[in-house]
Amino acid sequence: MNADKLAKLQSQVRIGGKGTPRRKVKKAVNKAGSGDDRKLSAALTKLNVQPIAGVDEVNMFKDDGKVIHFNNPRVSAAANANTFAIHGRSTEKELAELIPGILNQLGPDSMAALKKLAESFQQAQGEGAAAAGADDDEIPDLVESFDKAEIEEKKEEASA
Repeated sequence: MNADKLAKLQSQVRIGGKGTPRRKVKKAVNKAGSGDDRKLSAALTKLNVQPIAGVDEVNMFKDDGKVIHFNNPRVSAAANANTFAIHGRSTEKELAELIPGILNQLGPDSMAALKKLAESFQQAQGEGAAAAGADDDEIPDLVESFDKAEIEEKKEEASA
């Protein structure tokens, strides 16, 4: 074997000095999120938050018409500090996706957003119908029904 190649392989395997194991160094993955969680939990304990049981979902309505949706979150509250903490996985959804289940949760400002959404949906359907009408120029009109022609053929065969 070539001496240079052997030296290169040895330098890759050997980590430390004399008597150290010959292994590659595995770099530790930094978990920056855990430090934030510790700070947050420490701040919440200072506020003396109490868990609230029985919360199935939490919806936060944004100004752009989207909704931040938490399904089965852990909710804690500190009444004296007027603070609520919501823990869990969130998904950002359109208001239209959640409409049947959240009608009772909508306030006056969200109802206005819902009306705007309904108007834009109606306009989009109107534009879609107009666009569909423009595409129909290339498709020939149906002159007669296939069912009628089939019935007439059966009558002719029966009479013959």
